[in-house]
Amino acid sequence: MSHSTKVFVHGVPETSAVWSPLVDELSTRGVTNIVLLSPPGFGTPSPAGWGASMYDYRDWLLNELDNIDGPIDLVAHDWGAGHAYGALAARPNIVRSWATDCIGMLHPDYIWHDAAQAWQTPNIGEQIVAGMVAMSDQDFADHFSSQGMTREIAIDVKSHVNEEFARCILTLYRSAAQPAIATAGKLFTTAAPPNGLAIIAPNDHYVGTVEDMKSVAKSVNAATATINDAGHWWMCSHPEQAASILIEHWASITN
Repeated sequence: MSHSTKVFVHGVPETSAVWSPLVDELSTRGVTNIVLLSPPGFGTPSPAGWGASMYDYRDWLLNELDNIDGPIDLVAHDWGAGHAYGALAARPNIVRSWATDCIGMLHPDYIWHDAAQAWQTPNIGEQIVAGMVAMSDQDFADHFSSQGMTREIAIDVKSHVNEEFARCILTLYRSAAQPAIATAGKLFTTAAPPNGLAIIAPNDHYVGTVEDMKSVAKSVNAATATINDAGHWWMCSHPEQAASILIEHWASITN
């Protein structure tokens, strides 16, 4: 096993708790030197004056990666993957390798999912996130566990849902309304960062079709790995398979 640092970045609306089942599985297989990064506002306080746009999060991730010694194997999910795509477009060699899901969001034909479009809509977005803040722990856990998170993880996430969490959701998604994410996709495919792996969860209906995911991966010479029957929270539902995929990916990289 390489001595690189394994850096995990989660998405929205989440905290680093989503990685717990996968990190536990990797640890049992001898993978150490794991760092969990929480984007500002999502499980960690945001700094004063935090802008919370996709460009602010890109720059935050670049800064975090610069402060980690030695080679980095980056693993990113949901908007964590979005931040990774921005960072890798700017500096394609900042990490030794990358493994991400949601690569279909970079396809030129990608249409934002219904929840994202609601968040991007003035007034409606504000009402939805206010509802999320006001929701009981049990209702929140019911909703997200039905989508593939575990109840325990969903309750951890809910403990961090506050007005700043809500503001960051709206600002981030509004900054990424089309054509912004398509432009990000062009920058990423032009940069073609090396040693990539696109993780495909066929039942993840937030991020375009499997064909679109494979198309974007191919455009940057990234490998693909499919976790059959998995949805958006594949790291919660299929940690053993995800661990095997990542370990094989890391072992395949020679530089």
